[in-house]
This record gives sequence, C-alpha cells and structure tokens, in this order.
Amino acid sequence: MKKAAILGATGLVGQRFVSLLADHPWFEITLLQSSGKSAGKRYGESVKWVLDSQLPDKVADLPVEPLDLASIAREGVDIVFSALPAEVSVDVELELARRGLVVVSNASPMRMEPDIPLLLPEVNADHVEVLELQRRRRGWSGGIVKVPNCTTSILTLSLKPLLDEFGLRRVVASSMQAISGAGLTGLPSMLIMDNLIPFIEGEEEKVEEETLKLLGSVGGEGVTLNNSFAVTASCHRVMVLEGHTIAVFAELEKRSIDVEEVIKAMEEFKGNKIKGLNLPSQPEKPLVVKREPDRPQPRLDREAGKGMSIVVGRVRPDKVMGGVKYVVLGHNTIRGAAGNGVLIAELLVKKGLV
Repeated sequence: MKKAAILGATGLVGQRFVSLLADHPWFEITLLQSSGKSAGKRYGESVKWVLDSQLPDKVADLPVEPLDLASIAREGVDIVFSALPAEVSVDVELELARRGLVVVSNASPMRMEPDIPLLLPEVNADHVEVLELQRRRRGWSGGIVKVPNCTTSILTLSLKPLLDEFGLRRVVASSMQAISGAGLTGLPSMLIMDNLIPFIEGEEEKVEEETLKLLGSVGGEGVTLNNSFAVTASCHRVMVLEGHTIAVFAELEKRSIDVEEVIKAMEEFKGNKIKGLNLPSQPEKPLVVKREPDRPQPRLDREAGKGMSIVVGRVRPDKVMGGVKYVVLGHNTIRGAAGNGVLIAELLVKKGLV
C-alpha cells in the first residue's frame, strides 16, 4: 500500500479524494491537511460533508493538520493529492516536489508548462514520460502531475475517437456547468437560483488551451500542443448540482461521414493508452453513447461508470460545420477532478514513478 496525503481535504474536491481513496486497494490515507479553520480537529468534526455517500468511518477519526510540508516528509508519504486553492498551490507543490514527493494536483497553475504532465490517462497516458524530463530539468526527485480542468476533460475524452478516426479541423463547445464546479462555498444561492450565469472566469481559456495540450505530442522539450485544429468555447453556470453538459460542434477532416460511423468510433473507444494495465479506477467503457433523443441528462447519467464514464447523445450531422454535433455529459468532481486524479496516481504506480 502506498501512503497518501490529501491537501485541502475539507473542500469539495478534497472530499471526493477522501471518498475515492478510503477503500482503495493501492492507497492508504495517512495524512489530511487543510489551510482553513478546520485544522486541529478530527476530520469528522471539521468537514462539512456534502457528498451523497457516507463519510468513511476509517477517515472520520483522522486528525486534520494545518498545512505543513515538514510533517508530510516525516510521515513517510509516498504520494500527495492536492485539492488546494490555486492561489496557495504553486509554492506548496513546488516545495513538495523539491523534497522528493510526487504531487497529483487539481489546481490550475502550471498546467500548460511543457514539462508538467497534464493527464487524461485514456487519452494521453504516454505523456507521463515527461515526468522524467521534469526531474532532470528542475533538479528534483519528486514531481508534479496535473489533473486537467473538469470541462476540458469531459470534452477531450469525447473528441479523442473523432480525432483518431476522422481528424479534426475546428471544435465549438458550449458548456452548461454544475454549481459544484465553483467549489463548496464558491457560488451563493442567491446568484444561481432561478438563474443562469453566462460567464465563468478563466474557464473558456482553459478549455481552449488544455484540450490542445492533452491531444498534443511528447518531444525532447516536453509536450507540444496539437495545432492541427482549433477549439473555441463558451462556458455557462447552470442550476445543476453535479455534472457538466457540453454541446459540441466538430468539423472533421474526413468529409461525408455517416453518423453511424461516428457513433461506432465512440462506442468502440476503450482508451487504449491504458489498455491492459488493469487500473482500479479505470471504467470498462470510458465513453457511453445513448441513442434516446433526450439523453444525456445530469440526474440520470452522471454516475455512469461510477462517475468515471462520460455519456454522449444526440449525435447528428452538422451541415454548417461539415461534421457532427452532439451533447456530452460528465461528472465534474469525479471524472473531471478527483476521480481522474486517482486514475493518474494509479498510472504512476503502475509505471514505477511512485
């Protein structure tokens, strides 16, 4: 068993990490830290647990320590899961890597640096080799691996079979994002009740940039962006608790595509980048296609594959873009955040990098 620390353990993504790691066959939660007022209490007393699942008993009595890098080293931790806010994450994660620890981070800073792997394992598990470049270039034995933006992850997973089979020219994405994406206390109810907010700061840029890195290639200088196609996004917050929905319009390189060919490519996509690795969090079908005209829906489909599968529906021709249009849904705090982080950690263990 690998000893795991969770930083930012009382926040929403931190809670997801706790839920997914509490009974994990490869990891044992040995340390919980928080930068907030909850430090110094037992986890069960300090956390405002909001997940549908019960707070795991084995974690409830663990103490929540203040953010302290020295104690992480003293505890003999093998891997750190960071759910820290962006504004405090950089210094902490850099120092942990200098001290020889591997950090799987959900925070956005450093995602686009060429020697920092940004991983969606079914799509680009081979990018993990950039970690060795990172270690040589930065002179440390630890490492930082980033979890992509939640909307980006859901979109990119749906685009991968299209890119592989038909090629992409342009992608237009319009998201309808759940309020949980703003964090545990990030969005007051008076702003979102009976409402839609047509702006999420920084979100569109992340979708447009990170998608190209995830679908890029590895070279001697790190990851090179895929500049063979362009992505443009419009992101919106809607009054849904969990599950980001995206309307996607994709112009394909290959013309005169039958919609059934597209559906087949999506249904047969198995995430060959991690085929045969038998990672515990790997869904049997990373991409599920629904043929009903009114699916996917967040309430009905966000738990597909225990929240690790994305669900696509309404696949149809797009006469304006010269390709296809469809709707894709994914669980933003599992597939789009902590669940993908755990899958990344499993990949690192399997590759002998932890």
